[in-house]
Amino acid sequence: MRNNLVTSIILLLTITAHAAPQQADTTTNARPRLTIGGYGEAVASFHMHSDNPYRYMYPDRYKKAEGYGRFDLPHVVLMVGYDFGRGWRMGTEIEFEHGGVEAAIEVEGDEAIEVEHEIERGGEVALEQFWIERTFAPWLNVRAGMIIVPVGHTNNYHLPTEFFTVYRPEGESTILPCTWHQIGVSLWGHIGPLRYEAVVVPGLNSRLFNNAQWVNPGAASPYEFAVANELAAALRLDYHVLPSLRIGLSGYMGGTNNDAYPKANSKVIDGRLSIASLDAEYRGRLVVARGSTVYGHLQNADAIGVSNRHSDKSTFSPYAHTFVGRNAMSAGAEVGIDLLALMSTNAQQHLLLFGRYEYYDTYVPSGNQSDYEWTDRQRLAVGLNYFPLKEVVIKAEYSYRMLKPQYNPEPSISLGIAYAGFFKH
Repeated sequence: MRNNLVTSIILLLTITAHAAPQQADTTTNARPRLTIGGYGEAVASFHMHSDNPYRYMYPDRYKKAEGYGRFDLPHVVLMVGYDFGRGWRMGTEIEFEHGGVEAAIEVEGDEAIEVEHEIERGGEVALEQFWIERTFAPWLNVRAGMIIVPVGHTNNYHLPTEFFTVYRPEGESTILPCTWHQIGVSLWGHIGPLRYEAVVVPGLNSRLFNNAQWVNPGAASPYEFAVANELAAALRLDYHVLPSLRIGLSGYMGGTNNDAYPKANSKVIDGRLSIASLDAEYRGRLVVARGSTVYGHLQNADAIGVSNRHSDKSTFSPYAHTFVGRNAMSAGAEVGIDLLALMSTNAQQHLLLFGRYEYYDTYVPSGNQSDYEWTDRQRLAVGLNYFPLKEVVIKAEYSYRMLKPQYNPEPSISLGIAYAGFFKH
């Protein structure tokens, strides 16, 4: 039966491909076939609270601690795409997080000719997207490779010109992988005002789940491949009620891999993961408003947490060693008012005064688990976004993170400059 199904799918795609209008070649030639673009952020911040990792365990010790400053390059991304014609396209994104990684083998002449392996800069370099796509019609596109999993608002709209805060919205980007990218297959298209996308990817690695980030690290793999003994599916629907108003609904469901490698030697713990998200955005001449909420449930979270606590604790182990909550959630909303548009109907630049509120909890325990009350947080932020051009934004923000009363609040000030656009399109 499976062979018959595969044969039928191949036959359907072949018929659809031959039925596709052949004038696609002329439209392709009418526009540039090579696309080059990207986005990047540079940030300076000062945090008026302690960064000691024990500040939640012993909050009284760090009530009057000195603050700390940081300079950062959160994301610098280069995007390259190419249109081969006849409906075939490819796209890539290479991302440098926090400045990338600089590593070298060095010979130290003043240390008895000692050869050293040095890490000179932290950060990550990742291939965030690599896909090949075939367009059959506006309502039917097939994409395969390293793709974005479009669950939640931020994963679908993660360019720095698409949110007000200096860093990405904190709640969603803490509990979910962000930007969530995995190798898989995507089916997407437009049907009138509706855009849909359905995705199949490997299940997340539950050995990497933890109490501070829930399933966020689970899209990574410590191996040269992603274990895919369990699969997961995601669906996103975006409906444009008006040209200025969009409502999005997304969901995810699938098994978790529990690092089942080698499979024959692994004690597999079933842990089905379910996530639902609702988001909306309004873009008017004077006001921009966004809101989103995410709720997730992890089956057998207590067993997964116990297993993680007793997993390999060697120095170089990539795994978490904490409990993981059965649920996690986030909700946030932001509103910006364009001060320049208030003063002129023909303003070419934009200055938005914004406010943002969000609540999130990375760890809602099951009955047998310990509770960590510091995972329950609220955050207020106010600031300005100045757009001298559509592709460039300068950001200033004051934020105030609030935990439960026994913990110290965490205020900070951040400045950032960012761009997002195409150099050749």
